[in-house]
Amino acid sequence: MAVSQCKEDLIVTHALGSCLGITVYDPVANVGGLLHVMLPDSTIDPDKAKENPYIFVDTGLPRLFMECYSLGAVKERLEVKVAGGACVNTESNNDFFQIGKRNFLMLRKLLWKNGVLLKAYDVGGSVSRTMSIEISTGKVAVKSDGKETLL
Repeated sequence: MAVSQCKEDLIVTHALGSCLGITVYDPVANVGGLLHVMLPDSTIDPDKAKENPYIFVDTGLPRLFMECYSLGAVKERLEVKVAGGACVNTESNNDFFQIGKRNFLMLRKLLWKNGVLLKAYDVGGSVSRTMSIEISTGKVAVKSDGKETLL
């Protein structure tokens, strides 16, 4: 996870397969952050969650919001965008654990419970993604298969 209020910063995460990249941005405070989560639910390994809460949606997302609030972001102004959640195990056509799908469902559940809307997303499919956020503008770019799109 990384958060910033420095307008020159570009925060990037790579290799979003079943993982999610979650960005938040407050356009008034020019505060933004990016969280790369691997798994939906920290209850599967509470010790791991204490050691690194950022790898789980349910423990990492609240920390992302709190860090942005500490830099002056306001909940009602936050724009939330997400990418990833793919099924990259296409060789065997077996996505038994459905991690990507479960990550996205956990995210939507937490946002809904807290009255936060998801502004844009690029999830699912079978390709890995790279995601970035420009702190000066809040522009979120997603690269996959040699193409870049803006969320």
